[in-house]
Amino acid sequence: MASSDTRPEAAVVLLSGGLDSTTLLHHVVKRLGRAPVHVLSILYGQRHARELECARYQAHALAVAVHRVVDMAFLGDLIRPGSALIEGGSEVPNLEDIPADRLDQPPTYVPNRNMMLLAVAAAYAEAHGIGDVFYGAQAQDEYGYWDCTAAFIERLNAVLALNRGRAVQVHAPFVAMKKAEILHGGLELGVDYGRTWSCYRGGATACGTCPTCVERRAAFAANGVDDPLEYEDAPRRP
Repeated sequence: MASSDTRPEAAVVLLSGGLDSTTLLHHVVKRLGRAPVHVLSILYGQRHARELECARYQAHALAVAVHRVVDMAFLGDLIRPGSALIEGGSEVPNLEDIPADRLDQPPTYVPNRNMMLLAVAAAYAEAHGIGDVFYGAQAQDEYGYWDCTAAFIERLNAVLALNRGRAVQVHAPFVAMKKAEILHGGLELGVDYGRTWSCYRGGATACGTCPTCVERRAAFAANGVDDPLEYEDAPRRP
């Protein structure tokens, strides 16, 4: 009887260097055992590139096969009016200042970002004979983005399935999970969260009040552990 092929499968992972995508990379490498892993980090005109320093560290620490930083900064000029996360765009709001009727698509939403980044990742995967792309969509606690939903992933995969060769499939293992759950899994995996960055403002220390800072701090509190990052209103203890 012929033995089954148990070789690990290659994967492409989108890595920003934030908490979710970093946990995802550790999940793909350590839990799923995928190999070789190709990592893409994207410059899309974002307000700061603090996360990319963390992405480089995490990719190196996990000894991934490939880590590419893809320069798509030209997008900033095209979509600047539509997002507070783009360099030169509107001011990043505190979570508490976002009106309730805007939480489903807050000023920190970046128009079509995930569709564009996933299209690039899918093209890279197809060109390199890789069938699976992973990204760190998750179910935000207090706000949300349409391109981080199960419906978005399902419909995107339906489009990719039109490929007449080998269709690439997009996976988001955390899409139904809140950040506290993702963090819990990452702590079990030994993720160094001192080498991740979440703050939308990108200062020397995390602001602590923008939407993602609030969500991150709540996740650490829910897990009963200290966030290793320093915050403006609560400097890290020596």
